[in-house]
Amino acid sequence: MSTLFNFDESFGKIILGTDEAGRGPAAGGVFVACACFPEKSETLIKELADLNDSKKLSKKKREALFDIVKENTINCIINIEVDEIEKINILNASLKGMKLACEAVIAHLASSDNLLTLVDGNKLIKNYIYPQQFVIKGDGKSASIAAASILAKVSRDRYMEELHEQFPQYNWKSNAGYLSAEHLAAIDKYGLTKYHRPSFLQNHFNKQLTLL
Repeated sequence: MSTLFNFDESFGKIILGTDEAGRGPAAGGVFVACACFPEKSETLIKELADLNDSKKLSKKKREALFDIVKENTINCIINIEVDEIEKINILNASLKGMKLACEAVIAHLASSDNLLTLVDGNKLIKNYIYPQQFVIKGDGKSASIAAASILAKVSRDRYMEELHEQFPQYNWKSNAGYLSAEHLAAIDKYGLTKYHRPSFLQNHFNKQLTLL
């Protein structure tokens, strides 16, 4: 059994893993996923031999793993959109997404007994009634968190590629909403869309005002 699956097995509980993609970009929502493997066969573990933190995998590898994870987990993927991020801040939006995604997965489990939710990072989910534990850099340690990482990352990348079709001037299919020099230049030229996060751009606009 792989190291990541061994990590989950070591708790002796039904493990849910949760992770997010898109906390840092200045455009687009934050995607959060929860994944639980109801069964773990040797065949499945071999198919997921490359499972890891999604950021460490190529796009092609993430896409291939996405389908395997999607078919072999009880999972939920949530998108917290920009207006909510701006209202409650990105950390709270991420934790809210985790709560919603995990509760949705639990609702599809045969029992809510003997569960443990592993949360990537160093924060716990707020107002969450089930046992939980945060795992720093958990997407490289836990199979369930890594699976959630894949689901969130691929879903968000696909979403940003769709938005790119509406707003090609920002090149979101390449920068995924992160503030590359190209993206900042496009913002200065074309302004903001409803998919931008104004709070993430305050420093940039303040710098621009200082230069005037």
